[in-house]
Amino acid sequence: MGHQRDPEHYQALVDMGSNGIRVSISDLSPHGARVMPTIYQDRYGISVFDAQYESGRKVPIPQAVVNDVLDGLLRFQRTCEDFQVRGDRVRVVATEATRNALNSEDFRQQIEDRTGWRVEMLAKEEEGRIGAMGVASSFGSIKGLVMDLGGGSMQMTWMISADGEIKTSPKGAVSFPYGAAALMMRLGEVGIQGHDTLRDEMAKNFERALGELDFPESLLRDAEEEGGLALYLSGGGFRGWGYILMSLHSVKPYPIPIINGFRVTESSFLPNIEEYSDPASTFRISSRRASQVPAVSFLIKALTQSIPSISYIHFAQGGIREGLLFSSLPASIRSQHPLIAATQSYAPSSTGPLLRILEASIPKSRTPPTSADPPSSLRSPVFLRSLIHILYAHASFPKDIRAAAALRSTTAGLLGDAHGLSHEDRALLALVLCERWGGELSRTDEGFLSQLQALAGPRASWWAKYIGRSAGGIGEMFPAGVVREGEAELVRVDVRWGEEEKTAVVEETVDVLLSTAIDGLEAAALEWGEGIRKVGKKKSFIGGREGWGIKVRSIVEGLEG
Repeated sequence: MGHQRDPEHYQALVDMGSNGIRVSISDLSPHGARVMPTIYQDRYGISVFDAQYESGRKVPIPQAVVNDVLDGLLRFQRTCEDFQVRGDRVRVVATEATRNALNSEDFRQQIEDRTGWRVEMLAKEEEGRIGAMGVASSFGSIKGLVMDLGGGSMQMTWMISADGEIKTSPKGAVSFPYGAAALMMRLGEVGIQGHDTLRDEMAKNFERALGELDFPESLLRDAEEEGGLALYLSGGGFRGWGYILMSLHSVKPYPIPIINGFRVTESSFLPNIEEYSDPASTFRISSRRASQVPAVSFLIKALTQSIPSISYIHFAQGGIREGLLFSSLPASIRSQHPLIAATQSYAPSSTGPLLRILEASIPKSRTPPTSADPPSSLRSPVFLRSLIHILYAHASFPKDIRAAAALRSTTAGLLGDAHGLSHEDRALLALVLCERWGGELSRTDEGFLSQLQALAGPRASWWAKYIGRSAGGIGEMFPAGVVREGEAELVRVDVRWGEEEKTAVVEETVDVLLSTAIDGLEAAALEWGEGIRKVGKKKSFIGGREGWGIKVRSIVEGLEG
């Protein structure tokens, strides 16, 4: 389980943005490349954009700032050598702030003279395309409007991304001079009295761009059916806004401190920022980013003014760096679902047979579906296969902490660094894995469990317990993850919906029949049946005895549970 890293597949990147310089080394080995594992990353807080302005007047990048950049790049060059990154697998790219600098050519030449690295300049259109690819890398699929907010500019385009095929507007991305730092400067220039005029100007520019991007009919039709257009936001300014919204979430403290995959509704997108007195105290908000919050708030007001209706707003970590990496991958790797790619290195040898047994243990949704049916997110082929992949990953942990380690595996454990996972997938997989290992937690972790359950909701949380107990039963029957030839057919799992009459009430039940013809596994089957039966007891309901849950009646080898 897991795989050995090979420096032959390492890719080093320097992303010279407006607000800072990001350096990283990623492992693009075919096994797991879809989630672009990062083995080293750092950020130098050097704003090339701010350095070009003195008292509102544009000046060349000062030599002192150039020297700071050179020092950082030389340090990173040494790091690349220590990680054995090949010289031809280092890229240095720069965007608008470097492109528009008065001394851009001299700045780039000094970098090449000192490091030997040539700086690649991204044109406006290319910057928008690469940024969009970074957003595409951040989700399993996308259908909506994509925006990337940098320090000097903002790019906008539509995107449909599924199964490795990525479609964007034939017009490319529209660029606006409304980056967080640039807009902050503009707001200072026009003063309070000019804010309404500027906001109207921005809204009209956004509306004009939306009309020019040639949205496909299928995207517009889906947006109408789903109650609005989905927005996918990237870039430091938007990510900072996302962390503020995370801190204001109804689930407190919010249990997944990862911006990628976080989403909110339109009603939550624009809180009363005037009441939010200290953004600098928010997790992951620097003092510089906090100073730009009024500009980002101003931009979002203009944006929501120009878009008729919005369904969900999704926040992405992916930007130029991730877009460059994702663009370099073959379509066969880009088409992988991030959850599959993130877990496949842990997969047991008998993934297929184990998956078939697990699928059989979950009751099918009815026609028409009811509010008691398992959520589709827990029944999806991607989710269940990923669960089987990682079913044994915590087997080597001490029994005391297996459930706790599994509970935190998607946020601070094995999958914490996996790029492209939604918060829903992280929460549900954590809840299922915790129960797979028995669900027994210390007081230290009980609060975290409650927060994840609040995020997932009572129905999904109860079904996560049920599926987790079934997965645990499978793990007990086949502890090495090996199902011998022909044995999968000797394990029978028959699950149906049932009813139980009580005084003046008919309660819904899940009826499970378990049997095995494999010698030595009868006791494990009995434990499995007893485990899922306990999940159906009222004391195991989400929210207590009056909470959400369904009675489970299990029969194992003729013994009623």
